[in-house]
Amino acid sequence: MIMKRFAIVNAGRTNSAFTLIELLISLAVTAMIILMAAQVMNSTTAVTRTGNKHIDTDTQARAVLDRMALDFGKMLKRTDVDYYLKGLATYKGHGNGHGYGQGKVGKDQLGSDQIAFFSQVPGYYPATAFQSPLSLAAYRVNNDSTSASYLQLERMGKGLLWNGVSSLNTNTPIVFLPLTIAATWPPATNDFAQGQGPPSASQDSNYETIGSQVFRFEYFYLLKNGRLSASPWNTDAGHTTINGLTDVQAIGVTIAVIDPAGRAIINAANPSSLFDLASDLTDFTTTPGRGVGQQNKYIGGLEAQWNGVLFGDASRGLPGVVNTGVTSNNTPLPPEAAKGIRLYTRYFDLRTF
Repeated sequence: MIMKRFAIVNAGRTNSAFTLIELLISLAVTAMIILMAAQVMNSTTAVTRTGNKHIDTDTQARAVLDRMALDFGKMLKRTDVDYYLKGLATYKGHGNGHGYGQGKVGKDQLGSDQIAFFSQVPGYYPATAFQSPLSLAAYRVNNDSTSASYLQLERMGKGLLWNGVSSLNTNTPIVFLPLTIAATWPPATNDFAQGQGPPSASQDSNYETIGSQVFRFEYFYLLKNGRLSASPWNTDAGHTTINGLTDVQAIGVTIAVIDPAGRAIINAANPSSLFDLASDLTDFTTTPGRGVGQQNKYIGGLEAQWNGVLFGDASRGLPGVVNTGVTSNNTPLPPEAAKGIRLYTRYFDLRTF
């Protein structure tokens, strides 16, 4: 009787054990679960990394464009003062504000813009008894390859005074026509480009780096007739002068921003790559005709063209540097670094300011 009970108990224990096949199946299922979890974690990490890059560029763009909003909002719109703005007649000389760069530049790739104008915002000036919230505001992308601010957006806020405020004041006053910004403050209109004089003509202690991640800066005009233009006047009405910006409804600004890690990777691949990429991002132009890349007559057109250069444009047969890994000058551009570039456009309405 005792032996029979033992046999029954022993048989029960044998039936409750796992077989080798069951163990193998369990291991396979566990391995699949671990693999799926790892893939989810990798995807989450990639999304998070991309999100962090976008947070970096979004933060930078917001700070830059908000600063511009203050300067444009307080711009002096008068017919008796000078502006340094780009126009259609030429991309060199006074009135264009266009940095025509160096190296690989062509008909429609002339580099980042420059702009300078008087604005009722505080600037940098020596401490005196007669200070005035008035300055010369200027923006440029530094073109000096030896500078720590190379291919970074700079802003000048040079504190000025109204002319004749006090004979005892040593601050520089603003100038009225026929005196020009270019003649009075050359650094506001020069940017180390060929033909602009010695490097000292482009340097000023009042320049500061406002956008260390901004490597391309382009602006254009929305006229009161509803058209986008590369000149700050209405040529359809026969106008050929700025005339206090009376024809301009808003100034549009488009910037290209890259996250710091992406810039470091691109510079490590080839120091010329980022400059070549900036050159590939075409200038704003209202040139008539049907040539590819010759017109930016609709809102968002410039940003769409830049996106085509970066990420491809099937309608124009452009693969994009992210797909090719090189610029049009065949300098390497790591695709993952290029994915960290984002474009931003904002219109600054001059009518309501």
